[in-house]
Amino acid sequence: MESFQFTSILSMVTLSNTAKSHLDEALSRSGLRSTRQREQIYAVLLKRRDHPTADEVYARAKEVMPTISLATVYNCLETLVECSLVKRLNYEREPSRFCPNDGEHAHFLDEVNGRVYDILLPEDFQESVTKILPDGFEVKKVKVTFTGYAPKGLDTNSL
Repeated sequence: MESFQFTSILSMVTLSNTAKSHLDEALSRSGLRSTRQREQIYAVLLKRRDHPTADEVYARAKEVMPTISLATVYNCLETLVECSLVKRLNYEREPSRFCPNDGEHAHFLDEVNGRVYDILLPEDFQESVTKILPDGFEVKKVKVTFTGYAPKGLDTNSL
């Protein structure tokens, strides 16, 4: 699976052609069009794999779009979730976090610092999990979140 690349031009976070096409196609399937705000929010999410909260996305987007509002960020995030470009992660007593990784993976939530890491799963993971279910159960999707303690100093982009 291709990972999306982006570049910074004149302080704006821009999407690669592949990421822009991916965004445009997903929005179009939902009857929506791309906007500068949606592009910026998507680019902010793709730039770092740290599963930011809406407030963190807002702070990052504000650096390149000073006039963007928190409401616009929330609306853009909701649109990206509805178009299946981004996953919303909800953990107990924590604000929602957003994950743009559309590949099959699990998450690891560090209970000390609250960071969320992407964990790659073996290709046969869903098949293996399905084998333990009673007959007649049909799996559509598997969501796995590990919780515990990650090594100190581990960067969310290093995995």
